[in-house]
Amino acid sequence: MLDFRGKVAVITGAGSGIGRALAVQLAKEGARLAVSGRRIDTVEETADLCRIEGADVRAYELDVTDRDAVLKHADEVVADFGGVNLVVNNAGVSLTASVEEVSWDDLEWIFNINFWGTVHGTKAFLPYVIASGDGHIANMSSMFGLVACPTQSGYSSSKFAMRAFTDSLRQEMKLYGHPVGVSSIHPGTILTEIARKARAADGRDVDELASNFERMAKTSPETAAEVTLAGIRKDKAMIFIGSDAKFLNLLQRGLGSGYQKVLTAMFRKDLT
Repeated sequence: MLDFRGKVAVITGAGSGIGRALAVQLAKEGARLAVSGRRIDTVEETADLCRIEGADVRAYELDVTDRDAVLKHADEVVADFGGVNLVVNNAGVSLTASVEEVSWDDLEWIFNINFWGTVHGTKAFLPYVIASGDGHIANMSSMFGLVACPTQSGYSSSKFAMRAFTDSLRQEMKLYGHPVGVSSIHPGTILTEIARKARAADGRDVDELASNFERMAKTSPETAAEVTLAGIRKDKAMIFIGSDAKFLNLLQRGLGSGYQKVLTAMFRKDLT
């Protein structure tokens, strides 16, 4: 997919952050847009920004954890636009808690959104993307879908699972000769609201965690969108956003499981 002009792009989690930036950038490049999220007011704000760029865009309220709702959404988008070329399963949440601390409810919550939300979106739209003859599915993983670290077991495992699902899909599309590219996206610390909307174990200060995250954030959502679309154009299997994501990818490739010693030492330093 070298040119997005006239292509129908579906973006979940489009009410802010990378999802909004992707929508606006695609609008500038002439795509037609179906943007969705749980809060229709923020999704409408994104749609308005896309309309300023002259885009044909529609906003939808959508809970990606609701399989039936996502299946219905796919049919609705195709009825509204006549087809689908690009799907970016972007909706995601964060959770900070050790394995000892984390609740069953929080583990189910993060998997329902990060993993199952991606599976629902992929399965619902895949037949239409194949039928387009020029399609791409991009799923938002994380730098913590490359490595795991302390207090991120729930988040990392949901993103590792998403990466495995996406890797399998990419191989299947090539194996069966379908005209569909597939990418997993691995952002580092992006200056978005994800940390402000995160959950944390009892006793952990979400505001403090968010402030620390924002101080470390190295990349803007707009830059993340540009890198993502460049990777999709090249049909990259994995798209790394930010120097931190690229570093962690090299770390785990170079050290194998030895990367765990490095990250453990880094976290131990923060505790002292």
